[in-house]
Amino acid sequence: MINTLKEALERINELEAENKQLLSELEYYRNRNYGGRKKHNEAWMTAYNDFVVKYEGGMTIMEIVAESDISRRTAYRYKAYYDKLKDAGKKSSI
Repeated sequence: MINTLKEALERINELEAENKQLLSELEYYRNRNYGGRKKHNEAWMTAYNDFVVKYEGGMTIMEIVAESDISRRTAYRYKAYYDKLKDAGKKSSI
Protein backbone atom coordinates (compact mmCIF):
# COMPACT_ATOMS: atom_id res chain seq x y z
CA MET A 1 0.00 0.00 0.00
CA ILE A 2 1.26 3.44 -0.86
CA ASN A 3 1.28 5.81 2.13
CA THR A 4 3.30 8.80 1.03
CA LEU A 5 3.63 11.02 -1.98
CA LYS A 6 7.24 9.90 -2.41
CA GLU A 7 6.18 6.24 -2.59
CA ALA A 8 3.47 7.14 -5.09
CA LEU A 9 5.96 8.97 -7.34
CA GLU A 10 8.39 6.04 -7.17
CA ARG A 11 5.60 3.65 -8.11
CA ILE A 12 4.59 5.89 -11.02
CA ASN A 13 8.17 5.87 -12.29
CA GLU A 14 8.32 2.06 -12.02
CA LEU A 15 5.06 1.71 -13.93
CA GLU A 16 6.18 4.14 -16.64
CA ALA A 17 9.41 2.16 -17.12
CA GLU A 18 7.45 -1.09 -17.30
CA ASN A 19 5.01 0.44 -19.77
CA LYS A 20 7.88 1.63 -21.99
CA GLN A 21 9.39 -1.87 -21.99
CA LEU A 22 6.03 -3.49 -22.82
CA LEU A 23 5.43 -1.03 -25.67
CA SER A 24 8.81 -1.93 -27.19
CA GLU A 25 7.93 -5.65 -26.96
CA LEU A 26 4.57 -4.96 -28.57
CA GLU A 27 6.24 -3.13 -31.44
CA TYR A 28 8.56 -6.12 -31.95
CA TYR A 29 5.59 -8.50 -32.23
CA ARG A 30 3.70 -6.16 -34.58
CA ASN A 31 6.66 -6.02 -36.98
CA ARG A 32 7.61 -9.68 -36.75
CA ASN A 33 7.70 -11.72 -39.95
CA TYR A 34 5.54 -14.76 -39.42
CA GLY A 35 6.91 -16.63 -42.44
CA GLY A 36 5.23 -19.72 -43.73
CA ARG A 37 2.26 -19.71 -46.04
CA LYS A 38 0.69 -16.37 -46.71
CA LYS A 39 -2.96 -15.46 -46.62
CA HIS A 40 -4.99 -15.67 -49.79
CA ASN A 41 -3.81 -12.32 -51.08
CA GLU A 42 -3.93 -11.08 -54.67
CA ALA A 43 -0.77 -12.94 -55.76
CA TRP A 44 -2.05 -16.20 -54.24
CA MET A 45 -5.42 -15.81 -55.93
CA THR A 46 -3.78 -15.09 -59.29
CA ALA A 47 -1.71 -18.28 -59.09
CA TYR A 48 -4.73 -20.26 -57.85
CA ASN A 49 -6.95 -18.97 -60.66
CA ASP A 50 -4.26 -19.92 -63.19
CA PHE A 51 -4.25 -23.41 -61.67
CA VAL A 52 -8.06 -23.64 -61.93
CA VAL A 53 -8.07 -22.65 -65.61
CA LYS A 54 -5.47 -25.29 -66.42
CA TYR A 55 -7.07 -27.97 -64.21
CA GLU A 56 -10.54 -27.42 -65.63
CA GLY A 57 -8.97 -27.42 -69.09
CA GLY A 58 -8.02 -31.07 -68.57
CA MET A 59 -4.39 -30.82 -67.49
CA THR A 60 -3.12 -33.17 -64.81
CA ILE A 61 -1.49 -31.85 -61.66
CA MET A 62 1.94 -32.95 -62.85
CA GLU A 63 1.46 -31.18 -66.18
CA ILE A 64 0.44 -28.01 -64.34
CA VAL A 65 3.52 -28.23 -62.09
CA ALA A 66 5.79 -28.73 -65.10
CA GLU A 67 4.30 -25.77 -66.95
CA SER A 68 3.73 -23.39 -64.03
CA ASP A 69 6.02 -21.81 -61.48
CA ILE A 70 4.52 -23.69 -58.51
CA SER A 71 5.65 -26.70 -56.51
CA ARG A 72 3.87 -30.03 -56.52
CA ARG A 73 2.82 -29.48 -52.91
CA THR A 74 1.33 -26.09 -53.79
CA ALA A 75 -0.55 -27.65 -56.70
CA TYR A 76 -2.06 -30.25 -54.36
CA ARG A 77 -2.90 -27.49 -51.89
CA TYR A 78 -4.70 -25.61 -54.69
CA LYS A 79 -6.51 -28.83 -55.64
CA ALA A 80 -7.70 -29.34 -52.06
CA TYR A 81 -8.93 -25.73 -51.93
CA TYR A 82 -10.61 -26.21 -55.34
CA ASP A 83 -12.38 -29.37 -54.12
CA LYS A 84 -13.47 -27.64 -50.92
CA LEU A 85 -15.03 -24.77 -52.89
CA LYS A 86 -16.76 -27.17 -55.29
CA ASP A 87 -18.21 -29.18 -52.38
CA ALA A 88 -19.42 -25.99 -50.71
CA GLY A 89 -21.02 -24.90 -54.00
CA LYS A 90 -22.83 -28.24 -54.37
CA LYS A 91 -24.14 -28.14 -50.81
CA SER A 92 -25.46 -24.59 -51.16
CA SER A 93 -27.31 -25.42 -54.40
CA ILE A 94 -29.18 -28.38 -52.86
